[in-house]
Amino acid sequence: MDFDRARFNMVEQQIRPWDVLDPKVLQLFLDTPRHLFAPEEHRDLAYMDLEVPLPHDQIMLAPKVEARMLQAVDIDESEKVLEIGTGSGFMTALLAQLAKSVTTVEYFADLSESAREKLKDYDNIRFEVGDGACDWQDGEQYDVIILTGSSAEVPRAMLEKLTLGGRMIATTGRSPLMETWLITRVEEHNYEHEALFETDMKPLIHCEPEDAFEF
Repeated sequence: MDFDRARFNMVEQQIRPWDVLDPKVLQLFLDTPRHLFAPEEHRDLAYMDLEVPLPHDQIMLAPKVEARMLQAVDIDESEKVLEIGTGSGFMTALLAQLAKSVTTVEYFADLSESAREKLKDYDNIRFEVGDGACDWQDGEQYDVIILTGSSAEVPRAMLEKLTLGGRMIATTGRSPLMETWLITRVEEHNYEHEALFETDMKPLIHCEPEDAFEF
């Protein structure tokens, strides 16, 4: 398979048509070999418009979803980023190329270790293993927080970890209809919410919506 051609087609046929026009984001996707982050048996899926399976019933998000998220938060090279859900490490790699530093939290230790090995050439990533889906109590605040899975509601504790002017990407709702939001902390107790797109995203561990009551 010609991965270079597949990567170019991904950008031109999937990402651009989804209103991702930021040259910085487009170049990231052209320069970063996504197939190297996919499990070997699924590398032929890495540049397709779909979610790629990972161990533990986890997934790599579709490329256009990752790109829209990155465009929305508009990361500056001086900013600190918190990523909840390391997964394959691909989004982590993109974040690390944009930000001053990235803290990435993964529930499954083997996924975290695999991503750490793939990203060993980066010196601005801190890998953590734990249950950080609805809260990550490290005593830090961040300029950008990205939740790579959905939750029933926006985690309040995560909002409070944003700096003033900080942005968070969160996906809320119940399958099959969810909404991905850009949330900006404009004052200490005031947040702006901008709906980005509708989707259906696998929930973060322990952030699954409660089963609806049925008669």
